[in-house]
Amino acid sequence: MAILDIKKAGAPVLKEVCAPVERIDKKLRRLLDDMADTMYGNDGVGLAAPQVGQVIRAVVIDCQEEHGLIELINPVITYREGTAEDTEGCLSVPDLYGEVERAAKVKVEFLNRRGKKQHITAEGLLARCIQHELDHLEGQLFIDIAKSLHRGKKE
Repeated sequence: MAILDIKKAGAPVLKEVCAPVERIDKKLRRLLDDMADTMYGNDGVGLAAPQVGQVIRAVVIDCQEEHGLIELINPVITYREGTAEDTEGCLSVPDLYGEVERAAKVKVEFLNRRGKKQHITAEGLLARCIQHELDHLEGQLFIDIAKSLHRGKKE
C-alpha cells in the first residue's frame, strides 16, 4: 500500500467529471487501499479518486463514526433532506476553510469493493463528507460553493 500524491487546487484533473467505474478488479481494490492510506496519512476524513489523479467515480470516507472506512464506487445520492451549514476543508485546498451549506440528511447508493450494491442513510458529518467527496466526482471543489472562505485552522 502507498501514500499517493494529492492533487492541489488548480490541477486540471480536479475540474473533470469522472467516468463510472466499469470493472471492479484487483487494480481498483489496490487504488481504494492506497486512497485510504493516503487519506489517513494526511489526517483526512475523505478522499475522491480525482484527488489522486484518477478520473473515476470512487471515494473513500472515514469520519471516525460507527461506519468506519466506507468505500463508495459509482455513488449516487438518491435523497436529500433539510439544510445545514458548517465549515469544510479539503486535502486538495490546504489551509483554506469555508462555510458550505449542504443537505442535512442524504441517502446514497453505491457499489462496494466486491461489486455488491449498498446504501447508506447519513446525517451530520458523514452526510457532509459524502456530499463533499461526491462533488469531487463532478469536478467541483468546496471553494466553488462556499459562502465565505478563511485561512488557518478550522473554526
